Amino acid sequence: MSQQKSGLSFLWLSAVTFLLDLLTKYIVVQKFDLYESVNVLPVFNLTYVRNYGAAFSFLADHDGWQKYFFILLAIGISLMLAYFMKKNRADQTLQNAAYALIIGGALANMVDRAYNGFVVDFFDFYWDIYHYPVFNVADIAICIGAGLLALDAFKGDKNKQKSGQK
Repeated sequence: MSQQKSGLSFLWLSAVTFLLDLLTKYIVVQKFDLYESVNVLPVFNLTYVRNYGAAFSFLADHDGWQKYFFILLAIGISLMLAYFMKKNRADQTLQNAAYALIIGGALANMVDRAYNGFVVDFFDFYWDIYHYPVFNVADIAICIGAGLLALDAFKGDKNKQKSGQK
């Protein structure tokens, strides 16, 4: 009797995401001064900024308690998603990849926040005078993971409809 592989086999993707994010942040901190910006494309700069909050600097203007809240949140979400991966089969590719990307991104931002007290962001996209909030590799991984979960949910609904289930 062979044991079926679980979704935990996708944790390599978490490790790659984690290492790539921390490496890019390290390079930015070493090569850039705070708020230094280098134009790369007409709509894109590399700009070193610090985010003391969460997405879109949510809660950044508070007294510092949010640092610990976001650290605990990242750990809790990562443990929950790892549990889901353990319960999943390895062939549930979209879901496992999504969970792995979110875990890698959440833990990388958590380490950055725990070590520095803030998250290093540097991808700065804009159009004319309108700038999208500056972000990093971990944020990209989390967004792609969320997108894959949405895609998996739509795919799952479509498969249920095809098989006549509701």
